[in-house]
Amino acid sequence: MDLYNKTSYAISKVVTKSYSTSFSLGIAAFAPQYRDAIYGIYGFVRIADEIVDTFNEFDQKQLMENFRKETEEALKTGISTNPILQAFIHTVKEYKIDYHYIDAFLNSMEMDLTNSYYEPQQYNEYIYGSAEVVGLMCLQIFAGNDNKLFNDLVAPARSLGSAFQKVNFLRDIKSDMEERERIYLPGVNHAIKIDDVHKQDLEKEIALEFKNALEGIKKLPVGVKLGVYSAYLYYQGLFKKIKKLKVKELMKQRVRVSNTTKLALLIRGLLEIKVFKLT
Repeated sequence: MDLYNKTSYAISKVVTKSYSTSFSLGIAAFAPQYRDAIYGIYGFVRIADEIVDTFNEFDQKQLMENFRKETEEALKTGISTNPILQAFIHTVKEYKIDYHYIDAFLNSMEMDLTNSYYEPQQYNEYIYGSAEVVGLMCLQIFAGNDNKLFNDLVAPARSLGSAFQKVNFLRDIKSDMEERERIYLPGVNHAIKIDDVHKQDLEKEIALEFKNALEGIKKLPVGVKLGVYSAYLYYQGLFKKIKKLKVKELMKQRVRVSNTTKLALLIRGLLEIKVFKLT
């Protein structure tokens, strides 16, 4: 069983590296004892996201329904023959991840298959399930048995997850509309033309969430602070590039941060934490 779990985490690591250079760099900066669990979370989240975003030639609703059933069955039995699910379930059991977070995440993924836009209340529900609870699952791993630390950092963790997701919305606005016919700006639908005012409103939310998140990052355990802070710096860099562009420009290109810049940001994070003592 130990070999199967080890192999399952290794597969989740491959998925993480294949889909996200930025998160892979961040996780690599964690102390070793945290890495497998975060790979387990990322692998699970990524597969669900791929089902609703890219498996367009198949019955996505059925695939998502099957994925939920497999997840819930594995949670009951403690075992899955799907290595990605096995790594996730092992992490859930080891760190006592709250089932509410898992359910909220799957609910948001299912919303993507029926909604093409979101009214404000729906939007907040979607953000909570698709992004904020992922931050909370990671926080349960970071905090371990320290309930006070967890409770103190719930709000910053939610802010960070929300900010990351909203930056992704702006970055992917072209592909979301053209390939998936989805709009991720609150209150905006296909009958309302997206303009720079909508973009600026969302940017104000993101800026405030980044500010709130940074206060929480400063209080994280030393073994994960660099990894989380480097992800924060990456998304801040991406956000700054996006803010310089108008909606019509975002509809023509996908903003990227080069791998060289990502490495530079990791080094910057290391200096700010180790040398300048980020507190």
